[in-house]
Amino acid sequence: MSNAQSYPYETRLNILFKPLEVIDEKALAGACAYKWYNQTLCQVNQSVVRLGVVEGDYHWHKHDADDEFFYVIEGQFLIDLEDRTVELTPRQGFVVPRGVLHRTRAPKRTVILMVENAGIIPTGD
Repeated sequence: MSNAQSYPYETRLNILFKPLEVIDEKALAGACAYKWYNQTLCQVNQSVVRLGVVEGDYHWHKHDADDEFFYVIEGQFLIDLEDRTVELTPRQGFVVPRGVLHRTRAPKRTVILMVENAGIIPTGD
């Protein structure tokens, strides 16, 4: 990933599971020791599903050509937009449209799934 060293996040873009393999999100999240972890789980058509185990703040950024979908499994996830903050709790999701400046935060350890274009740069354009 470009600029991986300039951000304090553990971002893994390799696809961990192939089609027809069982994905155990709970085991992966439970084994995670990082404060901000992002692992690509699988690819579905031209999109990827990523697991995030997060605590703390991500930086402000945007994606000029790609939408992002966030879905909370456990914890509390905040998405700061320029004019408001969206709070997500378990079983809630939200789409940040392409081109929208945003920052994500988690006041406590939170587990999320993200669906986005396989070519997206997680840290923004």
